[in-house]
Amino acid sequence: MKKNLIAFSANRALILAVLITFAMGACKGKKKVAETAPPPPPVEQVKETPPPAPPAPAPEEVAAQKLEGSFNQIAAAGNASIANQSIEETLRMFSNQESPVLIVIHEENGIKDYDEPTTIRKYLEYLKDTKKNLNYISDIRLDANGKVSELELRRK
Repeated sequence: MKKNLIAFSANRALILAVLITFAMGACKGKKKVAETAPPPPPVEQVKETPPPAPPAPAPEEVAAQKLEGSFNQIAAAGNASIANQSIEETLRMFSNQESPVLIVIHEENGIKDYDEPTTIRKYLEYLKDTKKNLNYISDIRLDANGKVSELELRRK
């Protein structure tokens, strides 16, 4: 009986070892199948388009901004030589020194009343003398060369 018991235990151990080997082989096979599975489809990324760049300012707007700065610089000049230098720099922006400057004193129903017309040189000298810039540019006209040919001002 001892032989049967040993033989029976050996058979059982052998069968148990084979089953464990199959079980481990089956687990490794599943891992390989799981590892070789195709990756999930990529998620589409929605790219946000940046907002469009603001349009470039018109030449009239650029000239008006430069002139406003020049007018303020002339009015705030510490002495006459600095003001005269600023006046000469500003006059280079105009087609000529006699370019008209119109100052609107009243407007009703689209009809404008102007102060006495003046020239740009006289207006710049006025700014230098009074040291006050009481007007702002309401309309500006440029010639074919991009220089200011006419200026319309209004009270601030």
